[in-house]
Amino acid sequence: MVLQPYDLPLSDLMTYQPALTGQPDFDEFWKKALTQLSEIPLRYELIPHDYPVNGVKVYRIQFSGFQHANIDGWLVLPDKAGPHPGLVMYHGYNWALEGNLLDTVNMGLHGYATLHMLVRGQQGNSVDNVISSNGATTGWMTKGIQNPEEYYYRAVYMDAVRAVEILASLEEVDASRIGVTGGSQGGALALAAGALSPIPAVVCADYPFLSHFERSIDIASRGPYHELNEYFRRYSDPRIEEQAKRTLSYHDIMNLAPRVQCHTWISVGLIDDLTPPSTIFAVFNHLGCSKEISIHRYFGHEFTPGAHEQKLRTLLTYLQK
Repeated sequence: MVLQPYDLPLSDLMTYQPALTGQPDFDEFWKKALTQLSEIPLRYELIPHDYPVNGVKVYRIQFSGFQHANIDGWLVLPDKAGPHPGLVMYHGYNWALEGNLLDTVNMGLHGYATLHMLVRGQQGNSVDNVISSNGATTGWMTKGIQNPEEYYYRAVYMDAVRAVEILASLEEVDASRIGVTGGSQGGALALAAGALSPIPAVVCADYPFLSHFERSIDIASRGPYHELNEYFRRYSDPRIEEQAKRTLSYHDIMNLAPRVQCHTWISVGLIDDLTPPSTIFAVFNHLGCSKEISIHRYFGHEFTPGAHEQKLRTLLTYLQK
């Protein structure tokens, strides 16, 4: 049964632009993180993987992420002369069956040198090595939430940037033609990479997560945002909630949106009750770059075939001219 939209009417969503919540030192915060990342040498290891397909070469890749953490992933290279356009893929929250190798190979067969990053602690052998002075309730959403520099997603965003840098460094890749893409958490990481790295030529984000936390906490009816609500249930001191929301403001994709300079494509389903449409439009309407949004009335937080075709056309336009 198709649900009815529960969020704002589409006419309101199109102009929905809540005030940014970034702290006064927002840019300095990310400058410091990027400086720390730059001090870590580009290091990666490729391990050939025997995959039953012709036309591409498949590798397991491991590289040094933020704070020298080992980050795991897949690398698929077209089996022909390059350099090739590149694509970095990011997966959903705690969700990458078999490391999403099938999807990675598929994009390699489309002609992209494709690196799929497996998020630290969530998938594969990717290690979360950030020690937090305060714990989490469940999942990853509240790990380190009382200190912005210890918050889980600070390191994840830096890993996302490093994945782009690793792909750009390969001789088989044209560093001027690299895109970033993903859905849900992966969409958020694609946007973060587009905001924090000058390398991406295009961002394609399906129903991005980690946006407009203030509203997401209030209206998301299921999914990982509820980890935040559970955290606030367990700690009733208003100062704890205030500091947690301050930490989240540094990592809110809505606040990073104005930093994105490359063309950005976003998809949204109007019955999405996990990443509410208003939180996605909050990102889109704060983008100052060239942009397009793919709106789907009868879809929620799920693969949307019509959106996928549009995304492929966008990637083709910006990466395979």
